[in-house]
Amino acid sequence: MNENTEHVRCLIIGSGPAGYTAAIYAARADLKPVVYQGMQPGGQLTITTEVDNFPGYPKGIAGPEMMEEFKQQAERFGTQIRFGVVTSVDFKNCPYTVTADDGKTVKAESVIIATGASAKWLGLESEKKFMGMGVSGCATCDGFFYRGKDVAIVGGGDTAAEEATYLAKLCKKVYMIHRRDELRASKAMQHKVFNTPNIEMIWNSVPEEVLGDDSGVTGLRVRNVGTGEKRDLVVHGFFVAIGHKPNTELFPGQLELDEMGYIKTEPGSTRTSMEGIFAAGDVQDHYYRQAITAAGTGCMAAIEAERFLTS
Repeated sequence: MNENTEHVRCLIIGSGPAGYTAAIYAARADLKPVVYQGMQPGGQLTITTEVDNFPGYPKGIAGPEMMEEFKQQAERFGTQIRFGVVTSVDFKNCPYTVTADDGKTVKAESVIIATGASAKWLGLESEKKFMGMGVSGCATCDGFFYRGKDVAIVGGGDTAAEEATYLAKLCKKVYMIHRRDELRASKAMQHKVFNTPNIEMIWNSVPEEVLGDDSGVTGLRVRNVGTGEKRDLVVHGFFVAIGHKPNTELFPGQLELDEMGYIKTEPGSTRTSMEGIFAAGDVQDHYYRQAITAAGTGCMAAIEAERFLTS
């Protein structure tokens, strides 16, 4: 084995609630885990200002601060955390071969994948500017902050419809913007939207600019794609619900993925199609997509990895 190749019992690809929780459990089981944090150390929570729905933080906590605490807890038990990105994997034979951008090749007896998913964004400069200051990709996470206020959401699929009806329970008014003249959502979800009195549809339109100041979002400029007419909406929150993309670029041909590209796991388990390889968090969960559920599957993955290694 050359100096750039090392052998580990448990390798965790990705950080965030799933990766760090897996690391805490794996380290306590004496698996001496190594974590490669990935492109976004700490995961999606690092672009979230306040987290109010994770148990144990009664006053809420900033997303980046929370992820730093997770990281420190994993390190406390001996996890080796590396800043870096995995660039290729070979899961055909155990120990599995993983190469990282630090030049190291890791031979791992077990692998936990916690690479997460990324929200799809519109690509507006103003959207980026007000990220975490009124612009959000998760209504369930951030809707509470806009209780009694007016908000806007863009999208036309089931996720957008679901998030719009969720927001409508909290907010005074929800503007739902869609570039076509009909929703792509299922009929059941469409009925929910159309039967919710405080959701106003804005058809054939696209968001052109998020408006705001130092306090955050104050409005949204939308443009009608047919007429070119522009309209400014007075809103305090803007939710982007045009889908998520699982970070699974490394895994086609290595693991079984579903039609949306998420890693398939056995029901009630984090086991993938390859023995000894486990997937936790949003990379295998397109339904819940919450920090608490990601952490739960991180725990499951570490326990299953331990049982695999000791069986």
